[in-house]
Amino acid sequence: MDIHFAIAESSLGAVLVAQSPRGVCAILMGDEPEALLRDLQDRFPEAHLIGGDADFEGVAAKVVAFIEAPALGLDLPLDIRGTAFQQRVWQALREIPVGATASYTEIAARTGAPKSVRAVAQACGANALALAIPCHRVMRNDGGLSGYRWGVERKRELLDREAQARNGSET
Repeated sequence: MDIHFAIAESSLGAVLVAQSPRGVCAILMGDEPEALLRDLQDRFPEAHLIGGDADFEGVAAKVVAFIEAPALGLDLPLDIRGTAFQQRVWQALREIPVGATASYTEIAARTGAPKSVRAVAQACGANALALAIPCHRVMRNDGGLSGYRWGVERKRELLDREAQARNGSET
């Protein structure tokens, strides 16, 4: 399988965006582009990775634009890979609007498995589609920030930007 990818820089660090024939299959964030590429290779060891595709650069630009201005939204075809439970969690996360949050307990209830709070947290940790599946919008029950695969500071910044975008659209 061919997977096209691009690495771009954003105000939150490096962003790798990858797409299979079915849709975007990875959006990874971090400090080191090389580490993001290794993560992609580990996720898709049998794939033929194709970088430097000028046509695909536009998809990566959409992701960076969303990071910088969340009010733009992020509407991309997705290739979501995970267990049935993970997919239910990720669908519940995709239903949280920009600028809003939900607790792990609320997400567990939305999946029909209210006692599966830890499994919800594990599904968030397994998410390879940062931003498109917005795990950053999940908070502890007390409203506090919890861990985030891409770093708690990125989570805080994403939430702040989304809150500003939401408040800006209401005025």
